[in-house]
Amino acid sequence: MANYNYDESGSMAATFVIAILAFILVPLTFAPLFKRRKDTNGCRCEPCIKARAEAAKAEGQIFTAKCTRRNVLIALGWVAFGGLAYFVSNTQNGSKLYDPYEILGIAIGTGEKEIKSHYKKLSKLYHPDKVKATANQTVEDIQNFFVDLTKAYKSLTDETIRKNWEEFGDPDGRQQMSMGIALPTWIIEGKNNIWVLGVYGVLFGGGLPLLVGRWWFGSRQLTKDGVNAKSATAFWKSVTEQSTVADALGMLSKAYQFECIPTASDKAEFARIEKEIQASKHVQFFVAVQKSAEASNVGQQRAITLLFAHLLRLNINSSALKKEQRRVVLHTPLLLNSQLNVASSRSWLVPSLSIMRLNAYLTQALLPLQAPAAQLPGIKGDEVPFNKPISAVVKDLEDASDARAADARKAVEKWGNVDVLDASFKVIDERQVTPSAIVHLVLKLRLTSPLSPADSTPIPDDSAKANDKEDYKFLTTIKDVEDMPDLKPSFAHAPYWPSSRKPSWWIVLADPKTQKLAAVQPMRIYDIPHVSELPASRPYRTYKIRFQAPPSVGVNPWRVYIVSDSFVGAEVSTPITLTVEEPTAAEEVEDDISDPEEDSLAGQMALMKGGKVKRVDYAAESDDESSTDDEGGAANDSSDSDSD
Repeated sequence: MANYNYDESGSMAATFVIAILAFILVPLTFAPLFKRRKDTNGCRCEPCIKARAEAAKAEGQIFTAKCTRRNVLIALGWVAFGGLAYFVSNTQNGSKLYDPYEILGIAIGTGEKEIKSHYKKLSKLYHPDKVKATANQTVEDIQNFFVDLTKAYKSLTDETIRKNWEEFGDPDGRQQMSMGIALPTWIIEGKNNIWVLGVYGVLFGGGLPLLVGRWWFGSRQLTKDGVNAKSATAFWKSVTEQSTVADALGMLSKAYQFECIPTASDKAEFARIEKEIQASKHVQFFVAVQKSAEASNVGQQRAITLLFAHLLRLNINSSALKKEQRRVVLHTPLLLNSQLNVASSRSWLVPSLSIMRLNAYLTQALLPLQAPAAQLPGIKGDEVPFNKPISAVVKDLEDASDARAADARKAVEKWGNVDVLDASFKVIDERQVTPSAIVHLVLKLRLTSPLSPADSTPIPDDSAKANDKEDYKFLTTIKDVEDMPDLKPSFAHAPYWPSSRKPSWWIVLADPKTQKLAAVQPMRIYDIPHVSELPASRPYRTYKIRFQAPPSVGVNPWRVYIVSDSFVGAEVSTPITLTVEEPTAAEEVEDDISDPEEDSLAGQMALMKGGKVKRVDYAAESDDESSTDDEGGAANDSSDSDSD
């Protein structure tokens, strides 16, 4: 029968709690250290370096309005951890193993004579009648120690007891099984039952259902994109087939997520920003967008005002208001992704491209009415003509010895200009596309700088053959992006974005005539390598999109759009045609190539096996031979007549 021992000292229960706290606190404490990305391949212009340092400082702050509660709880957890650890380290363990040699203070293997002699000395010293209790001892402690001495002596001098100790670890022989329970005795005492049941009732009858219910109803309010269901509904009603960038910006103001963002109390600074927006030359654009938000919804009105302040690059002097703007701006990619899902689910090309482009405008803090060259460091939105190329602006700055020229050149060194080396449709192990076949849109891409276009030197033949093998190997895998393990992560030139910005691109396959997406949803890709990072033997990275060909035969003149989410104007498109043919036509071409002729050795072997062969028209051949003979005879006759 088992003997259950409760944790009188509380050390076992404390050890259990320490283990649970360590399991929770260690990941929560050190996770932020691993989340920080080391920027080793980003834009090296001075504004970007400064912006990334400020973003890292903002992200690395411990006590911010967003995470104060979390960090306070972590700190309290570590305090509890330290207190429990101190308690356990200063509590004696009552489950110490019995060792008669240790009790007597002798070494293992000591002879019986030495044991008796040593015991006599100890009995004289520690006999209860001769030992006086000190301040830290009681009479009971002295008696218990002497009993342990006597028990240890008998264990080592009595053969039966010694055998019991060696076999069972106890001088009395086999003992009943003892099990420790990491609960103090007071928990099971009858007088404390009401309190114990009360705590259990609060935790499992109230706290746990409340936690689960809060999670459940909170998750029901969000879509699979992580957007509030009300926001998604507003987007669904607002997106139209011809929505522009301005319309997409106006739809952002309808997002209910902005209601949950804490508002700063600096009313004077917010009023100053509103006046500055009203005084700008783009106030009409702001008013048109602001009308999309509910007039009575303070959160939406504040959010759209802070977004416009970001697009106009207005300075905010209040740190609290600046944090609020940062949260609003960082929330926009999630909301725009929800808008894009609405537009792409309806196969609308125009709103899909508009929403994608708005990502770049927000990244670079530019209004759609301003020149793309204003992305360069130190260039204001209305300083350069709208259609002037970025390369021309950089050249003008260098010719004028402008102080901004150095940073401008650094910014465009790894600009997001996509160079499409090849775009084609592929069907694995097939030469033609048949109706409803599985087709792959294969793209070979790289980035180039506006100042130094990529070298168009052809790839050597041996490298081209190796690339063909690699391309086929990639085509037959399930991956959408070619592996490049040595490629470093790159960060975009984005001095006004409140965080490090990793650029991405959307690949859109569409029919420009009907303005509809063609066959497949847009695909988002990352880490297009710059031409300077690629070997000359394979100067591109391959991407593919898998989709099903149209069910009907015909020619589909489509277009591939590659749109950046970080660089305004860095968008390319290329025409591409998908020709769908009848399966029979493809089979006839294949048969014509593969079937051997009837009179050949391969043909005879195929006939013996019951295979197909090409029939030879012997009659036509005999006619050809006879005509050849007639011509030869006529020629001989003419030669004879000439000789005569």
